[in-house]
Amino acid sequence: MFNTKTAILSGVITTAILVIAGCTKTTTVVKNAGSEITATMSFSKDIVPIFDKSCAVSGCHVSGGKAPDLTSANAFKSLSSGNYFKAGDPENSNLMMWLNGKKSPVMPMGGTPNTDNNAKIYAWINQGAKNN
Repeated sequence: MFNTKTAILSGVITTAILVIAGCTKTTTVVKNAGSEITATMSFSKDIVPIFDKSCAVSGCHVSGGKAPDLTSANAFKSLSSGNYFKAGDPENSNLMMWLNGKKSPVMPMGGTPNTDNNAKIYAWINQGAKNN
């Protein structure tokens, strides 16, 4: 029979299951060659500064230069309209393939890949590539 102890135990188990199910990480953890990302990436605060420093430089990914235009004002629109990333799927995103050397030419052109920057871009794409 169903008694008070069984009812209490059932309630405790149900509560535990609901708490555990509700405890999901809202950020992506990325570990890549010593880089670890545990925070939600912001396109404007985390990704655009990488492009400003390494990509949107004279003769490269600037307005009138090589596509995509990675200047602050145009980067997200240029990346998304050109299908350079697949939100939630960094492994199959052209942007990551160029950065990781899986697609030629390797970016940044003539530079050294930055694993910390690559991990941030990977995490941003993996988190849905939001324009935030």
